[in-house]
Amino acid sequence: MKKNKFLFIAVAGLLVSLTGCLYAAKTKDRVCQFSTINALMKGLYDTDFNYGQIKKYGSFGIGTFNALDGEMVALDEKFYQVKADGKVYPVDDSMKSGFCVVKFFNADKEIESSGDIDYASIVERLEEKIPSKNIFYAVRIEGSFKHVKARSVPKQEKPYKGLAAAAKEQSVFEFKNIDGTLVGFRFPDYVSEINMAGWHFHFISKDKTRGGHVLDCVLTRGLISIDQSNGFYLKLPDNQDFLRADFKKLDEAALKKAEQ
Repeated sequence: MKKNKFLFIAVAGLLVSLTGCLYAAKTKDRVCQFSTINALMKGLYDTDFNYGQIKKYGSFGIGTFNALDGEMVALDEKFYQVKADGKVYPVDDSMKSGFCVVKFFNADKEIESSGDIDYASIVERLEEKIPSKNIFYAVRIEGSFKHVKARSVPKQEKPYKGLAAAAKEQSVFEFKNIDGTLVGFRFPDYVSEINMAGWHFHFISKDKTRGGHVLDCVLTRGLISIDQSNGFYLKLPDNQDFLRADFKKLDEAALKKAEQ
């Protein structure tokens, strides 16, 4: 009887361990988002999500900070802030994000690229390589760029304007003959009320001194890595501004204008 009891305990422990491993594997392969794009459109820029918490959900990603204070880039397990001066600063765990998307990056497909291709051609090539437009993708493009046009938005003051209005204050940077990485995601059309459908990239230079939200670029040569995911996790803010907000249908025209 004792042997059977010990065997049962051992088997139960093994099952719990295997279940935990399988759950960890699944959560590692999901795209995780904090807040929503329509919250930003409403000018809801503050949350209690700090980067010490966020990094537990992914070490590769893009986003912003409370008060819309610049662009966030996460790469190789480090988080960076690109402020409106175009310079890159390290992110402290206590800093908070008004919105971000992160993932633990694990490439499913890699594509070598050579010869000048512009941003539109990069997106076209990616669209040809993905197996479906109805799941989520993280993309890393590391290489040499003839040209990168990027932007960042200055820290906002209360009462906050909506994202479309705040984006009019953006600083635009032009980088020539620069090595670096594009960090980005593709969201399917059916989540357009939560995040912008399609591709969204941020850039950070190899020396981690320059970057921003990508408006245009020309890739000379590089490695395109694609990580596809069937899992999506959304964490919503738990503050009164968000809970009381009146979310009507997303103004897609205003959003696209803000992204330009």
